[in-house]
Amino acid sequence: MRLICSLTSPYARKIRVVLAEKALTFELVEDIPWNDSTRVPDFNPLGKVPALVADDGSIWFDSPVIAEYLDVMHPSPQMMPADRQAALPVRQSEALADGIIDAAVLAFLERSRPQELRSQANIDRQYGKIERGLNALASRLEATDGLNRGQLSIADVAAGCALGYLDLRFPDVDWRNGRAGLAEYGEALLSRPSFRASAPPG
Repeated sequence: MRLICSLTSPYARKIRVVLAEKALTFELVEDIPWNDSTRVPDFNPLGKVPALVADDGSIWFDSPVIAEYLDVMHPSPQMMPADRQAALPVRQSEALADGIIDAAVLAFLERSRPQELRSQANIDRQYGKIERGLNALASRLEATDGLNRGQLSIADVAAGCALGYLDLRFPDVDWRNGRAGLAEYGEALLSRPSFRASAPPG
């Protein structure tokens, strides 16, 4: 297998964590979609990472689909409950964590624009989504609603990647403050070998 990814992409980190947790060997192909020389569109017409090239040559994107493909083809350890009803809260929590990442990426891109083109209103809007998302994540964690249910799930992986991305790009967003349960949960996830091995370059 080949994983086409950027080392700072939290979506790609999700898949790197899943691959590590399943002890699957793969070739990591670093490619930054913003570069003029990028080949990412050869694997994903949307020009986004990650993309997975399977051993049979099939290509899979984006991160939820790749994670499900890996769970189907390599079910141990299972990242998603086989029962569709039991899987719903896990999928919802994964979508929430991915949504936090979406908002953070948009805020980062907006902040990276020249000052005269930057929209503070748009940045503030994304910060609002991040804060609401973190509060919802903390509530779902407390209720074990798709998170921290005794076995690492794709929702837990997505949550860890979201929190790790905030640490990387948004040190001003103190997701630990006032959320003791989320802070303990996040630190436990980020200390796992799979997360440590996939930590983005500082």
